[in-house]
Amino acid sequence: MTTQTAQIDKQKQVNIRALAAKCCYSVIDQGRSLSDELPKQQDKADIKDKGLLQEICYGVLRYLPELEHDVRALMQKPLTGKQRVFHFLLLVGVYQIKYMRIPDHAAVSETVAATGALKNRQMKALINGVLRNFVRASESKALNKQEILPASIEYNHPSWFIKKVQQGYPNQWQQILAANQQKPPMWLRVNQQHHTSTEYQSLLATAEIDVNTIEPLSHAIELTRPTDVTKLPGFEQGWISVQDGAAQQAARLLDCQSGDVVLDCCAAPGGKTCHVLEQNPDIASMTAIDIEAARLVRVEENLARLRLKAKVIAADAANSKTWWDGQQFDRILLDAPCSGTGVIRRHPDIKWLRKATDIDALVALQQQILNETWSLLKPGGTLLYVTCSILPQENSEQINHFIQNNTDAELLNIDGNDKPEKNTLGWQLLPGEKNMDGFYYAKLLKTIL
Repeated sequence: MTTQTAQIDKQKQVNIRALAAKCCYSVIDQGRSLSDELPKQQDKADIKDKGLLQEICYGVLRYLPELEHDVRALMQKPLTGKQRVFHFLLLVGVYQIKYMRIPDHAAVSETVAATGALKNRQMKALINGVLRNFVRASESKALNKQEILPASIEYNHPSWFIKKVQQGYPNQWQQILAANQQKPPMWLRVNQQHHTSTEYQSLLATAEIDVNTIEPLSHAIELTRPTDVTKLPGFEQGWISVQDGAAQQAARLLDCQSGDVVLDCCAAPGGKTCHVLEQNPDIASMTAIDIEAARLVRVEENLARLRLKAKVIAADAANSKTWWDGQQFDRILLDAPCSGTGVIRRHPDIKWLRKATDIDALVALQQQILNETWSLLKPGGTLLYVTCSILPQENSEQINHFIQNNTDAELLNIDGNDKPEKNTLGWQLLPGEKNMDGFYYAKLLKTIL
């Protein structure tokens, strides 16, 4: 058998719905990250099917409570134990029927065929029966009867999170939950050492890639539709990076000056590290630390592609004694570990992996890191506190507590915070605001006592 024939036979054996079911099972039942699990399954698929696999997995995780509700209505008892992966196969089938343009008969037949790939053809009749009943019920509107659904099903978010959003944003909570369900746009960060954003927009036009907007403060470019990075002019040459518009505010707000000694805490995967270096090539030095050595590989890769230099250290930001050489920093970017609740539209698994009990632990860790890094900052220096969370506990309440307990900390105004929330500190961007992710920024000056 030739190598080409073997590859063709392998591709014939791959069922995208089976891969999607395995991926969703790993995330929901085994608590694994979608960012880790999806690439593993995509490696088994033909290149033309990778996008379909991603669409199905993301969709199931976005609409998980709703899909499970639909399946429960058609099942006498839930699938458990070794049959549990077939529960997710049913969700995969229902998602296709409800939300994708795939014809119902094709969605059903391909999903049923996945039972073979999952090595249990005895489940074929059950999967076929449930999905066909779902199609008939959908056509007859039987599933659309007037029913008061729990908030977790109606809004496709866990109950604990809905309650926290309602408490923090009593007038905007529904808008926030709706924004989390949307597919995120693709934002580009232009390396200003090569082109201005306007110049690069012309290059995109030549490549027939449409631009939706250029964000006026950071000059981030929002594309009209996502595009493969290999099609972006100069990507391999370091002209461009993919980074959300909200995240691109960090380098602007840190506002490094010539000769500054800069620290980026919790730096992986290095997008903000690189952006600061692009914007400020004449700083004295950049040190990027992260507690996970494996994640620093991405930082090194990004630095190499962009031809930038930084001192990269695997270190615990909460314990400077293990890595700090005693030289204080002029600027510190603290991208604190957080709940990630501002980037759910990009990472829908956050809704199901994050637990209510995690928040207090994260707040305590943030407080510890904030206090530790503050001691590394020179008097007269600036610390930019950043999270991709929308929870006040991690953001405005955290900063308020810090200021109350540090007389040398002064909160600075932030350009762009034109609509600050009442009684908040810092700049809270909500998901979908300016079509960007949910982010929080607080800029602190260490006064000279």
